[in-house]
Amino acid sequence: MSATTTLTLTGARVIDPATGRDEIANIVVDGERIAAVGDDSAGLRLDCDGLVISPGLVDLHVHLREPGGEDAETVASGTAAAALGGFTAVCPMANTEPVADHAAVIEQVKQLAVAAGRCDVHPVGAITQHLAGERLAELGAMAAVGVRCFSDDGIPVGSAQVLRRAMAYARTWDAIICNHAEDPALVAGGTANEGGVAARLGLPGRPHEAEEVMIARDLLLAEGLGARLHIPHVSTARAVELIREAKQRGVRVTAEATPHHFTLTEDLAGDFDAVYRVNPPLRTAADVRAIRAGLAEGTLDAIATDHAPHAPEHKEQEWGHAPPGMVGLETALAVTLTELVFPERGEPTLTLPQAVRALSTAPARSRDIDGHGGPLEPGAPANLCVFDPQAQWTVQPGVLVSRSHNTPFAGRTLRGRVVHTLLRGRFTVHDGELTDEADPDDGDGEPAVSGNLHHTGLGPVAQPPPAGPTPAEPGATASAPQASIAGQERAGG
Repeated sequence: MSATTTLTLTGARVIDPATGRDEIANIVVDGERIAAVGDDSAGLRLDCDGLVISPGLVDLHVHLREPGGEDAETVASGTAAAALGGFTAVCPMANTEPVADHAAVIEQVKQLAVAAGRCDVHPVGAITQHLAGERLAELGAMAAVGVRCFSDDGIPVGSAQVLRRAMAYARTWDAIICNHAEDPALVAGGTANEGGVAARLGLPGRPHEAEEVMIARDLLLAEGLGARLHIPHVSTARAVELIREAKQRGVRVTAEATPHHFTLTEDLAGDFDAVYRVNPPLRTAADVRAIRAGLAEGTLDAIATDHAPHAPEHKEQEWGHAPPGMVGLETALAVTLTELVFPERGEPTLTLPQAVRALSTAPARSRDIDGHGGPLEPGAPANLCVFDPQAQWTVQPGVLVSRSHNTPFAGRTLRGRVVHTLLRGRFTVHDGELTDEADPDDGDGEPAVSGNLHHTGLGPVAQPPPAGPTPAEPGATASAPQASIAGQERAGG
């Protein structure tokens, strides 16, 4: 959509956690910004009856692989997948080649994202040079070009001294430190959750204590310094307790959970399919329940995908040789709705507004990403996700837009499908298809709602559920150990 086009999205359920709005309303978009929310209408009209309009989704934890890993993903392909998933902003991690440990790589990634035009990209800078865990990276130079978070994701900073120095330095700009939460000595060589399943299969384990020890240490360091800390991919019940207790003490901590950690369990390792290998590993059913409870109560602020694409020649190996990680940008919203909001069995974990908050408003706030996550009000950037909460579709890995297809949800029928994604008033996805209007300055004067469209990659739509009212969700309204794992995990997720 050009800067001069006015469009009204009519008759949708508008959910905006930033303002508490949850009602049937129109949204008028004028150029790049929202002009009105309510009964007003102007310009072109797009019927959104039965759909939900929310702030564009925000992913705090993705791997776009470029530079250096273009066989698995590029910034262009990864942001296309993000747009199809309803995301308008993503935060790619620093484990590229070369490592994003200085401003030049950060700028390169940002320029590639601007050229692609699908999604805003907010790169995460490395904590240490070359992800080696020893000398601090150029934090100041990266902060000067807009980096708000630093992480050696995939490789823990094992030295408490180094991490404390990073926290103290980052505090200068009120920036955030995000440390991969596994103790290097405890997980060295491990490939699955330590316990009965791993023992039966003969797989070396990664104990839950490895995550909890690292989180406890990092929380204490952040508390002592008054620094900001973000805990990635929380996967154990005790980790949720530690974060809850820290928040009660006033520690400046936020935390995320991934769809695979609140959905899948260690039992899936049973057939040695490496698509289920991930770090931290899939845990027990009790841990899954605890992660869900942590999201419901707000101890875990955000849902993040840890989108970790791997080319098939790498991922489709024996369990012990395959790199860890799963793709998730195109399935995150639907997995969340299917598992947490509209489960086939049991009570919902989240209301629809809570799910939107965890996927959009909370991650934007926790990472200081202005213009995303709402509020949906006049003058705000029109960064929007429009989705059908009733639509069902089947995940087919071969047609995912991501360059890699290592999804753990292959063959699953999911509920909830993105219909439109708007980035500053311009359609990046229309009617479930990528648009060709990727250039924000195309200047053609026409809305990006027609022309050549790309396949969504989401697979065929399943038969819709029986006619009748949507089930109402509750509350709804109208060092050496470190070096030993570095080579294996640097490209992981």
